[in-house]
Amino acid sequence: MRHLKPVAATLLSLTAALAGSASSAQTRPAAPAPAASAAAAAPSRPVVEQRQLKPGDYIAAIVNTDIVAASEVIQRTERMREEARQRGQNVTNELLHKQALDSLIDERVVVTYARENGPRVDEPELDRVVANVATQNKLTMPELRQRLAAEGIDFKRFRENLRDQMLSERVREREVQGRIRVTDGDIDKYLDERQAALQGRAQLNVAQILVPVPEGAGPIVLAERKARAESALARVKAGEDFAKVAREVSEDANKNRGGEIGLRAADKLPDVFVDAVKDLKPGEVRPELLRSEAGFHVLKLIERQTGKASINVVVQTRARHILLRPSEQLSPEQATRRLVEFKRAIESGRATFEQLARANSEDGSAQEGGDLGWVSPGGFVPEFEQAMDALPLKGISDPVPSRFGIHLIQVMERRDVVLDNKQLREQARNALRERKYDDAYNDWMKEMRARAFIETREWLD
Repeated sequence: MRHLKPVAATLLSLTAALAGSASSAQTRPAAPAPAASAAAAAPSRPVVEQRQLKPGDYIAAIVNTDIVAASEVIQRTERMREEARQRGQNVTNELLHKQALDSLIDERVVVTYARENGPRVDEPELDRVVANVATQNKLTMPELRQRLAAEGIDFKRFRENLRDQMLSERVREREVQGRIRVTDGDIDKYLDERQAALQGRAQLNVAQILVPVPEGAGPIVLAERKARAESALARVKAGEDFAKVAREVSEDANKNRGGEIGLRAADKLPDVFVDAVKDLKPGEVRPELLRSEAGFHVLKLIERQTGKASINVVVQTRARHILLRPSEQLSPEQATRRLVEFKRAIESGRATFEQLARANSEDGSAQEGGDLGWVSPGGFVPEFEQAMDALPLKGISDPVPSRFGIHLIQVMERRDVVLDNKQLREQARNALRERKYDDAYNDWMKEMRARAFIETREWLD
């Protein structure tokens, strides 16, 4: 599964839907390019759609019958610069500019192809999407029109941008999925490899008493937190019931379960936990505190299993999330700060996850309070699934970036499910399709660009 929800239900945010049409760039007039970079498959220049540019804005590229404005390249460059900064990467302006222009050209290649070859998006369907965009931005339809007008955006153009996005997604899925072939032999090999990998893999059930340490805590707070954890450890060592102490002292989401996280594969647990209990026997408590980025932990090994795992038994997860999509008007840093504020509000009891998801999430699951339902392994994109798998029950993640935006994730429930052979092979087929998707998409885009008329212009930012 490539995405959390289909794009028609995901409903892009208002600012993302503008596609850069709300701003202008102050650049010098573009010099005519001495030669077009058109592919051999596009020998003649097509008739370009007339799109009015704002004063001071210029054409950065012509793509088939559409254009890329210089203002769009500048906006995309700044957004990518902020994203690189968030990742701790130092990328040159030249490389950022090239990546921004290339990404916009790719989008126009797909859009112009989709307009001619994609399935229709009828007016009632588009009306529903526009209405949902207004609802998610807490606006009535008249207020949406007013906001667009205030930002200098034509409402008709706004609708057509949404239509283009829907068309592009449908064509992309149709064309790319049609290229992916998964044979019975591929499935057999995949299942054999999974079964071999499971043999001898440890599964652990660890209980913890967590005394968290706030980020940036000073020496006084640090000493108080450590003393509280040491007191809990001393009580357990003296023979007091671990679960009782956990319920009284721990600030972990599993404290009401005696601190138990449940039986989970060792590779799904933090490495520091696995290393800390590797020499313990079931029922033993680690004699020293464990210090992690979260705080101080008192750990007890409840159960260890090896060599009993079967690929027919999978752990399904029911999670919910709040998705924010960075845009020209919402930087990744701002989105991250908002999600951190949401997490604090939930943990302090000032709001519920469901309330905040309904009011703020930019995913189709917002109407269900962010609930994504029961999902088997491989059901989400890897960056989302890895963060989700690392959470304990009821645990809430820090902001998690993915290809769709930035998420706040909470694990609501987990359950073991025994799959029959048909279900197992279908799960394997989906996982293999996901694995092959990126290569198929890249091959398709290369072919699309080779057939397109692309002319870039020289300009300065």
